[in-house]
Amino acid sequence: MKRAVMPAKVAGGSATLEMDIGAVRGAQARATWTPAEAADLGGRVVIVALFTLMAIRIGGDFFATGRLTGLLLLASETLVVVLTVMRRSTSIIDRSYRARILTALSLLGPMLVRPSSVAALAPEVMTVLLSAAGLVIVIGGKLSLGRSFGLMPANRGIVSSGLYKLVRHPIYMGYLITHTGFVAANPTLWNIVMLVGADLALMSRAVCEEETLQKDEAYRSYQQMVRWRVVPGIF
Repeated sequence: MKRAVMPAKVAGGSATLEMDIGAVRGAQARATWTPAEAADLGGRVVIVALFTLMAIRIGGDFFATGRLTGLLLLASETLVVVLTVMRRSTSIIDRSYRARILTALSLLGPMLVRPSSVAALAPEVMTVLLSAAGLVIVIGGKLSLGRSFGLMPANRGIVSSGLYKLVRHPIYMGYLITHTGFVAANPTLWNIVMLVGADLALMSRAVCEEETLQKDEAYRSYQQMVRWRVVPGIF
């Protein structure tokens, strides 16, 4: 009987050993990151870190002064962080150095602005209304996009409804308006340089994105229906 039991134990042990080895190999496979995946993860970490610092600066200013304009910019950037983390993956994406630089510049500028104590260029009620209008446009555009939102130029699905019937990049239009409100409330040279530089990169990024999207026939048809990229009658 002992000889009859021993093979069963050995067989069972071999099966268990094979299962353990399979589990280890599976874990190792899941732990392997491609360069693109590692870069994507690193980018998300940097975004969250910069946003945290921005929230601390603007939140501290609000508690000290009660000014609302900065909070509206913060709300806009909150949407960027949340939707960036939740965005849909895609295989059609522009990873060129040009796209990376434009994306980084357009993203970093708003997160590096600083509330100031210098005299505003307009009454707070005007800067708040301007920033609120921009935020409403940003929210409307991002709700239309849903998980199709992303930072790098990519085709995550063609969206032509809602505010996308007005311009092809309504979110960028909202950014321009919100940034204008913030600069009017905090007109320091630093903030002007940060936001003007970011917005110039944003306009270039819109062109860069369309070079990727134009590979899709549906987007080319959409361009025929909606003429302007960001600002109707201008760009």
